[in-house]
Amino acid sequence: MLTCRAKQQRAATLASRSELSQFLEGIEKRAFKQAVFAVRDDEAALDIVQDAMLRLAEKYGARPAGELPMLFHRIMQNAIRDWYRRQKVRSLWTTLLSSLSPGRGDDDEQDPLETMLPEGGSNSQEAPAERFEQAQVLEIIEQEISRLPARQREAFILRYWEELDVAETARAMNCSEGSVKTHCSRAAHALQAALSARGITFETKS
Repeated sequence: MLTCRAKQQRAATLASRSELSQFLEGIEKRAFKQAVFAVRDDEAALDIVQDAMLRLAEKYGARPAGELPMLFHRIMQNAIRDWYRRQKVRSLWTTLLSSLSPGRGDDDEQDPLETMLPEGGSNSQEAPAERFEQAQVLEIIEQEISRLPARQREAFILRYWEELDVAETARAMNCSEGSVKTHCSRAAHALQAALSARGITFETKS
């Protein structure tokens, strides 16, 4: 049988769960509107809200009801920032796919970042099947980047991810600007060859 103290603890746990449930029911619609306003995408907003609610329940479900609004707001803001971070990565690799088209940046000292197509030319209204296929390709690209030689990988990440220019990358790597371009070009060629070996090809864009 439960002791008196155990019964009190159980009653307190049930009460906190009830308060949490009431809080989530009351905040859901407002949180969804907030997320839609932030990301301008109903599907993404719904995912963000559901993820935030799940995190609150898992990590802070036993907190006093008065602390829940502040905690949920912080979780929501972090979730929105995470979404934008993922969008940045996705946009980066989408642009990279364009730079790997045949005939672009064939010069061994040509920095592929300088031959990229503008991001504005991409189609932001892709079908779900196209987004899924692209996500698979991007995952493969990340795997292949991890296999690049150290200097190529370093130059590539500094230029594409950290968004440093050639001069800044050269200073960070303690090498010449020509070496940076060579490393980036060879990295792009290696990625193109690795992707082609997996049956992934790119059409030349005019």
